[in-house]
Amino acid sequence: MIHKTDGTLKDRLSKGDNISIPLFDVVMGITHAMDLVCEELVDHHKRVAYIAHSIAAALDFPKEQQKNIILAGLMHDIGAFSLKERLGALRFEMTDGQRHAKLGYMLTKDFKPFESAARLIRCHHILWSDEAGEEVPIGCYILNLADRAAVLMDDRKALSAMIRDIHQRLKKNRGTMFCPDLVDVFMEISNDEEYWSKAFSPSVYRILSDELSLGLVKLDMDGLKALARLFCQVIDFRSRFTATHSRGVAASAKALSQLMGFSDGESLSLEIAGYLHDLGKLAIPSEILEKPGKLTYEEYRVIKSHAIHTHNVLENIKDLATINSWAALHHERLDGRGYPFGLTGGELSLGCRIMAVADVFTAITEDRPYRKGMTSQKALKVMDNMVNSLALDGDVVSVLKYNYDYLNFIRTAAQRKAASEYKQFQQQVQ
Repeated sequence: MIHKTDGTLKDRLSKGDNISIPLFDVVMGITHAMDLVCEELVDHHKRVAYIAHSIAAALDFPKEQQKNIILAGLMHDIGAFSLKERLGALRFEMTDGQRHAKLGYMLTKDFKPFESAARLIRCHHILWSDEAGEEVPIGCYILNLADRAAVLMDDRKALSAMIRDIHQRLKKNRGTMFCPDLVDVFMEISNDEEYWSKAFSPSVYRILSDELSLGLVKLDMDGLKALARLFCQVIDFRSRFTATHSRGVAASAKALSQLMGFSDGESLSLEIAGYLHDLGKLAIPSEILEKPGKLTYEEYRVIKSHAIHTHNVLENIKDLATINSWAALHHERLDGRGYPFGLTGGELSLGCRIMAVADVFTAITEDRPYRKGMTSQKALKVMDNMVNSLALDGDVVSVLKYNYDYLNFIRTAAQRKAASEYKQFQQQVQ
């Protein structure tokens, strides 16, 4: 018999206890996943954060302001959903960055620890010469300069030649693209090879961590759900094909766990795991996620990698170890032929099994732009076949079958609400 209690969370959250989140590690995990979309993007966000912080520090900005500039640098392109947008942002003289800047702001503004950084993200593509019609924080101009300097970094060049080229481009656009005073400060602090060696180095992670000093952020259930919902929207809103998927999985997993006797705290944790289960898809180009036809072998291999990316993003959060296992292992199978780790039934907790069923149930019954969801009869047949092939847990599927109408109502209601939010989100950025 599998115990329904997984890990140490139990009823902590439902009792009002707080969870400790190493926010910097979470942000770095998200940043790393975003930069895995293609080779050209690797470490871009970290480099922008490093350069932006160095300018803010040279100007002796207050520590809190420096922290917000680092956070904004690490997440500045979070609203660029497609590979085309991300690569477009690497053009030095790009002119179409306002849409993804606004999207990034809308995604991050409602989570309290990101509130100030979100305002910087909103305006990070506004040029010094633009008539913005609003007062633009100096941090936005710092981010813009840091972003453009970072896109010119090229490890194929000799450092001295690269430094010369970057400085020439920035000087040429001093007073037009960039604030003259900021260009002058940057020239002064970035004129030696040690500065750029740090920007290229893997240790830039530790440099930023030391400067940010976020430590552990205490979140209650509302705060944790707000963070999870933020990432849920970042994941789902990247593609109209899956714009409501995580919300459906979260609602289904929570309801299923309640029917199977989980406590309120455990059910809430499963809901959060549902929001986060596809977090690793940040590393998958939306062009693959939205491909309507059959995937190639290589594309399927890339899609499958999202599970290990989910695990890697969440693994540094000790208080969320249980949620991580529930979220990251939803593609494991009882017969050991699943991914990412090929675990067998004896290694999969009941929470993992519930999440796997909730994911399949939502995926086959939800409507997508290119097809209607399955009828109850067809969906249950598919799930029975998956039980027989040892892909899904028979006990969990039996509970779903017995309560099908109720669970389908819960899923549909959650996804209908998410669809309304997605539509509103799209309208606001048009």
